[in-house]
Amino acid sequence: MQTRPLGTTGIDVSRICLGTMTFGEQNTEAEAHAQLDRAVAFGVNFIDAAEMYPVPPKAETQGLTESYIGSWLKGRQSRDDVVIATKAAGPGISHIRGGPRLDRQHLHESIDGSLSRLNTDYVDLYQLHWPDRSTNFFGRLGYTHDEDEQATALEETLSALKELVDAGKVRAIGVSNETPWGVMRCLKLADTLGVPRVASIQNPYSLLNRTFEVGLAEIAQREQVGLLAYSPLAFGVLTGKYLNGARPEGARLTLWDRFSRYSSEQATAATEAYVALAREHGLDPGQMALAYVNSRSFLTSNIIGATTMDQLESNLASEALTLSEEVLEGIEAIHQRIPNPSP
Repeated sequence: MQTRPLGTTGIDVSRICLGTMTFGEQNTEAEAHAQLDRAVAFGVNFIDAAEMYPVPPKAETQGLTESYIGSWLKGRQSRDDVVIATKAAGPGISHIRGGPRLDRQHLHESIDGSLSRLNTDYVDLYQLHWPDRSTNFFGRLGYTHDEDEQATALEETLSALKELVDAGKVRAIGVSNETPWGVMRCLKLADTLGVPRVASIQNPYSLLNRTFEVGLAEIAQREQVGLLAYSPLAFGVLTGKYLNGARPEGARLTLWDRFSRYSSEQATAATEAYVALAREHGLDPGQMALAYVNSRSFLTSNIIGATTMDQLESNLASEALTLSEEVLEGIEAIHQRIPNPSP
């Protein structure tokens, strides 16, 4: 398993990260533990969670993901050989902290809740799940400025995160669903206020959504704030399992019709082309899609997710796959024809 530095923190993380948002919804506690055991045995040292998980977010299941990881950690010999990341929710979900914000009071409350559920004294990477301001994320295109919005200032947010670092509850901080302006503003405040420097950007990135390459990829490399790529298989769409109207039993898009980001006519056409390219070269379509993300120079870690052990094994196997120039050229040709159908 390749490892890459997590920003300038001195922490090294595996190129594959185990995503856990199915734990507590599609996966039982026992299944979650089995996934964690297998991933670590394979060489994965990086585990990503969030206080909001599992997904879809519901009051009755909120926090189960962290609790399942916590019960697994409790049985381990050493906490220090895994890198645990979690996230504080931003505004918009009323069942978390009465309506979460990224201010001082909320962040202290959020980290204490996560640490309790995770059965640990610290998290290695604490991320802002989405901004506390109106901007472009979760597929929104086009920025509309709101002079009257009541957003928490980044100065307060980062100062609160510094308190968590100083208290030993957090080793490093990161952002998620963030824009180029947001990342650069955080970096500037780190220089001027002496607050922690963001180490990573957890944003969507896949063959169906390469918008990270515009603006953020340059920041990731020049500023050493690498990408933690989420949805690299576009909710499983890039495996080809949903083509021709198929809806496999128990699959995410079968269970919930709210997830339409990767199901447009253009996304389906692009998926058909990528799946055909993979099969033309004797490759598993999902592994090809993951291997492409793995190969990006601005990537720190690729966050995989699975509901079955067979899916997990297939995803892990992508670590050993190097795509040929012919395959890479084929991917670029499809991207030129149908660019970013699922931003």
